[in-house]
Formats: sequence, structure tokens, C-alpha cells
Amino acid sequence: MQQVQRRSLHQARDSLAFASRLNPLMPRLGGLAKPVASAQYVGRRNFSGARVHAAPNDAVAAASELARTGAKLDVKKVLVVGSGGLSIGQAGEFDYSGSQAIKALKEANIETVLVNPNIATVQTSHELADHVYFAPVTPQYLAQIIEKERPDGIMLAFGGQTALNCGVQLDKMGVMEKFNVRVLGTSVRTLELSEDRDLFAKALKDIDIPVAQSTAVNTVQDALDAAKEIKYPVIVRSAYALGGLGSGFAANETELQALASQSLSLCPQILVERSMKGWKEVEYEVVRDAQDNCVTVCNMENFDPLGIHTGDSIVVAPSQTLSDEEYHMLRTAAIKIVRHMGVVGECN
Repeated sequence: MQQVQRRSLHQARDSLAFASRLNPLMPRLGGLAKPVASAQYVGRRNFSGARVHAAPNDAVAAASELARTGAKLDVKKVLVVGSGGLSIGQAGEFDYSGSQAIKALKEANIETVLVNPNIATVQTSHELADHVYFAPVTPQYLAQIIEKERPDGIMLAFGGQTALNCGVQLDKMGVMEKFNVRVLGTSVRTLELSEDRDLFAKALKDIDIPVAQSTAVNTVQDALDAAKEIKYPVIVRSAYALGGLGSGFAANETELQALASQSLSLCPQILVERSMKGWKEVEYEVVRDAQDNCVTVCNMENFDPLGIHTGDSIVVAPSQTLSDEEYHMLRTAAIKIVRHMGVVGECN
């Protein structure tokens, strides 16, 4: 295991060295194309681009700081929010990751409370969590469980989209503050920034990441007005939705009116965006810890172009058609986004 870990660190360092040769402005050990004077080393290990960069967005900077302070808390009891029923956006991978989270907490002698209504999961096994609630993953049920169990912390990243949405709602309801529960890992503010389509697009623009022309709307009429400015065809993306639920393409006003009506019945906000149908779709799996160390676990390329949902297609890892320059450019962008948003843990 130590040899594998050592080899992974060497590979990460070699990848960064290669990236720096592609762009002479990129720091030797930095994952981002920024002047050396604008960054400083952080973390216990100076590898894999362990740098923190200036973030002009105060909300993002605050979210990242919350994550750092949260990692230093001495917690005794943690509530892990499970995913419940398996579906696109919260499938078996969350059962696995949630199980590993519970094991890690137990090794640290932390009492664990699990909420998961799906009895056919590994994480609900009697030898894992200290307390298991087979209750619906909703803000109301979670609030009652928090009031009864009084955990010091809560983990939202191991229950898919449902757990993330519940965490945001619990924070708005004042439950976290009332019972002094700290979100461990990615903060609620970061969840809001990443799930709200409009805030996310603005955050990317803050760090000069190009995004398709888009407008966030809350009504069907606003969606139609936005499409007139953007021009058809457009793609509708739902906020706070499971696996692209409510998203789709519209080639004209009639199609958009039907799609927007359906999407807004499922979520409070949609993003009307210029259609990128037919473009190549590439994903990066990035892990970041509270000390700002980042590792790109792998990158994946969709077999089909954008427009066909990943759940209806296949993904190839690693990517097969990217040049070295394209690979490192996208890797740099992925790390830059994760750091700017203040994500702690794994993200896609």
C-alpha cells in the first residue's frame, strides 16, 4: 500500500512538472497558471499543486475558510446522512462512500448516527453505525433526529443530491445553529454556490473560467425572454435536481415552454443556456482536503457527445481523444474551480 501511495505522489508531481512545461507562466509545483507572486504554499505536503490563490469572491473565500476551521473541530458524535433509494445522482457509490465514512469515524472513536431508509445497503449493517434510523431523508425528519441525538457534526456529502438539498434546507431553517451542529467537509455555503446555477456561473466567471451564455430564471415567461436573447436552440438545466432531472434541449419557443413548465414544477430555478449539443463531454474526479491539497483521481470521457445523458451512455476512463495540452488545461481548470469554491472531499 505504501508503494502504491508513493507511486501516486510521484505521478502527481510528474504531471504537474509536465504541465509547467506546457505553460511557462505556470509555477513549477502549482496546478494553476498564475504568477508565483500571487500565491503561497499551504498544507502539510507541498505536492500536487498545493497552493492557495486569491479569490475575489468573498462568499467563496468565506466558504473555504469555514471548511478549514471545520476540519479542526474535536467532535464526539457525527450524523451521517445516507442516500436512501438508489437513483441517478445518488446510486450505489454513495452507499460505498458512506460506509467508508462510517468506518473512518469509528477508527477515530467518534460515535456515528446514520439516517438511511434503504435497508438493502451496506452502510445500514449492524456492525457499522452505532445508531441507525430507517427514516426518510427529509429536513423535517433530520431535524427531529438532530434534536434527539444532539450530534456535534453532520456529514452531507455521502447521501447524493437528496442529502445535499436537505443540508441547505436545514441551514435555512436554523436547525444547525439552534443545536450547534457543524457541517463537516464542504460547507453549506459552498453547496449553495455549486447547486445554484446562477451563483455557480458567476463564481466561474470570477476566476476567468469560460462558460456558455446563460440566464437563471424562476418563471416560464422569464425563460422565454432569456431564450430570445440567447437564441435557439437552448438547453435547460435544473438547479438542486437529481442527475439532470428536468433538464433538456429546446429548439423553439413551444418546446421551451413545455420543458420550462415541467422543470419549474420540480425545482425553483432553471438555467437557460446556449446549446452545446454535440460537444465532447469530459469529467474530472478531484479530491481536496481542508489543508488545500488537491489530487485529480482520474478523468473520464463520455463515449457519446453532450446531449446524451451519462446514465444512458458509457464513460471511458481515462480519456482517449484529448491531447496532452488539452488534458492538463482541463485538469488545471478543475483544480482551480474546486479550490475557488471551497470544496472539501471528492467532487466531479
